[in-house]
Amino acid sequence: QVQLVESGGGFVQPGGSLRLSCAASGSIFTINAMAWYRQAPGKQRELVAQSISGGSTNYADSVKGRFTISRDNAKNTVYLQMNSLKPEDTAVYYCNGIGYSNKPYRAFNAWGQGTQVAVSS
Repeated sequence: QVQLVESGGGFVQPGGSLRLSCAASGSIFTINAMAWYRQAPGKQRELVAQSISGGSTNYADSVKGRFTISRDNAKNTVYLQMNSLKPEDTAVYYCNGIGYSNKPYRAFNAWGQGTQVAVSS
C-alpha cells in the first residue's frame, strides 16, 4: 500500500506562516498528482492546492497569492507553504496523492491522516 503522512501543522497568529509537508511511502511506481485539501468545522472538505506532474499547479481563489505548493519528486514529498495566514484558514489539512503503485501494479488514491492548522490571536 501507499501511505501519506502530513506534518507541520500547529498554532500561528494571523499574518504568520506555516509550512506543511506530506511524505509518500510504500510501493510507489509513480505519482501523477498531489494535492492539499482542508476541512474546517461544519464545512465540506475543499481543494486548496494541486500539483500535477508536468509542473502545473492549481489554487483555490481564497489562497492564491498566499499559499504555494511544491514537490520534491526524488523524496515523494509535497509541501504547502502558507503565508499571510488568516483565521479563516483554520482547518485540518489533508494530503492527497494519485498515481500507480507496483508489486502489484495498480492505481492508487491515497489520503493522509490530516494535520491541524489553527490561526488566531
